[in-house]
Amino acid sequence: MSKARKKGTKQSPVQQMSAIPPAQGDFDEVIRLIDSARTRAVAAVNTTLIELYWSIGEYISRKIESAAWGEGVVDQLAAHIARTHPGLRGYTRPNLFRMRQFYETYRGDEKVSALLRRVPWTHNQLILGKSKRAEEREFYLRMATSEKWSSRELERQINGALFERVVMSPVKVAAPLRQLHPDAATVFKDSYLVEFLDLPPGHSEADLQRGLVEQLKNFLIELGRDFCYVGSHYPVQVGGRDFELDLLFFNRALNCLVAFELKVVEFEPEHLGKLQFYLEALDRDVKKPHEQPSIGVLLCATKNHEVVEYALSRAMSPALVAEYQTRMPDKKLLQAKLHEFYELAQEQAALPAIEEKTAAKPRKGRKK
Repeated sequence: MSKARKKGTKQSPVQQMSAIPPAQGDFDEVIRLIDSARTRAVAAVNTTLIELYWSIGEYISRKIESAAWGEGVVDQLAAHIARTHPGLRGYTRPNLFRMRQFYETYRGDEKVSALLRRVPWTHNQLILGKSKRAEEREFYLRMATSEKWSSRELERQINGALFERVVMSPVKVAAPLRQLHPDAATVFKDSYLVEFLDLPPGHSEADLQRGLVEQLKNFLIELGRDFCYVGSHYPVQVGGRDFELDLLFFNRALNCLVAFELKVVEFEPEHLGKLQFYLEALDRDVKKPHEQPSIGVLLCATKNHEVVEYALSRAMSPALVAEYQTRMPDKKLLQAKLHEFYELAQEQAALPAIEEKTAAKPRKGRKK
């Protein structure tokens, strides 16, 4: 009869190692590897798909331009693809013509050729269908790429006339902000759309603040990819007194804290004084040694551009004034204004050349 194994028998080193539960971080690292590979795979598939649509668009365009095909042949091509590949989707007559338009719009445009392959086909169709100018298409391609917008967010930004607003109302920043952060003008906006809050006309600052915190995900998307939320009613103490910042964020690209002060009224120059006080408190008591000086944003219901310019011209702190819009702007109206803006710019650019020609033209002498 064999002896029973005694309790407490010493385990081998291998058994001991297998008994130790693995750290959660070990599993998370494997998940990160999987996610990274999947992201690269999706990007590779997208690039291949865009290149395919480009090639098909080029082929159709050349056939039609050379008169080898009439437009009716595209119907036959769509039917042929459906018959030979019954499970293949996306090659209907309208889509084939979109591929042709895609090629004809961007051929020879080397500036955007790489960007086209970095956004999905849905994004390309939205930009192609809703943008009228080459510079507008390039703008949205760059923004969609850098901000990683979903197709829904891209459509929202296009419908919100972001391009028109950026061109006609570039953000105005204080001189210290330009010196400390030369790229700040590309990070911030002159106006922010917060239509997703559904604020009533007579809303208060508390309503605005509460709405932004409750809809924080949407607000962060509107702010930009590099903004991170720190807190609301953020406490600072100076001289034994307690103060609160409305909203505090951190921007990874600028490596600094960004304080938002909310005003449901029109901008007034005295608003800057309080904001500058908060920025000084942040830099002295909150900012880490490796971080850049804090930035302040006054988010107002409305503002007069001339008043803002005067107020910021002598500001000593890195600050800017923006406005929030509770309703989507009239895109057609902004497009009409942008058209006038471009026409005026062209006229002003042509004026020096006309004056130069006039000055160079010899005057006829008087007849004696």
